Amino acid sequence: MKLTVRYIGIGFSLLFIWQCIITLWKIPAYLLPSPTQVFLTLYHQHNVIAAEAIPTIVETVLGFMFGILFGCIAACAITFFRPLRLWFWPVLIMSQAIPTFAIAPLLVIWLGYGLSSKIATTVLMIFFPVTSALYDGLRRTHTGWLDLAKTMNATPGRIFFTIRLPAALPALASGIRIAAVAAPIGAIVGEWVGSSHGLGYLMLNANARMQIDMMFAALIVIIALAMVMYFTVDKTLRRFVTWQE
Repeated sequence: MKLTVRYIGIGFSLLFIWQCIITLWKIPAYLLPSPTQVFLTLYHQHNVIAAEAIPTIVETVLGFMFGILFGCIAACAITFFRPLRLWFWPVLIMSQAIPTFAIAPLLVIWLGYGLSSKIATTVLMIFFPVTSALYDGLRRTHTGWLDLAKTMNATPGRIFFTIRLPAALPALASGIRIAAVAAPIGAIVGEWVGSSHGLGYLMLNANARMQIDMMFAALIVIIALAMVMYFTVDKTLRRFVTWQE
């Protein structure tokens, strides 16, 4: 309850600062609309915004799930196969120097304007945080636990599932929390590059028509989506990683 009240207070504080900036500097509405104007647009155009939000939500959720799956597979592979780690890990690091905006147009060309290119963009956005977090957690397993398991003749599979993976879950949880916030960004970037539906597409159309209030309304929905993703994932992870405060 206290946490909810705190976030509501932060939200109203930001809206108050937003309104004060417009009032003090007398910023015209075509540059920065007032919070009231944005929320009125959100209310009057809720059918359009809701219809465009559905594709973005689908892209975000699917990209988030596939990103976690591929990230976990990659982390386990580079942890247990040294030759793969020596070659794949540097390539993975170098890939992060390439902006997602530079790769997204290629994905649209290769995969088309449909759902696949947006999911792929989201996967690329969150793949490295998940892989890096799980890899770091797996290689930092307490050596005393591993030595004790080996003296008890535990198989590599049992060591992984009963010791290494549970010990790495707190680190993986941190990577998944980051991915939950970054996933909507990946979907929006994919829609900006090439799409006929979604909140990113709606923002591009509003920008072309100088409908700044519509752009801010879509942005608020994107922020709300990111926050819902984060808190849902955080609450779920707390149920699985009960030993972490």
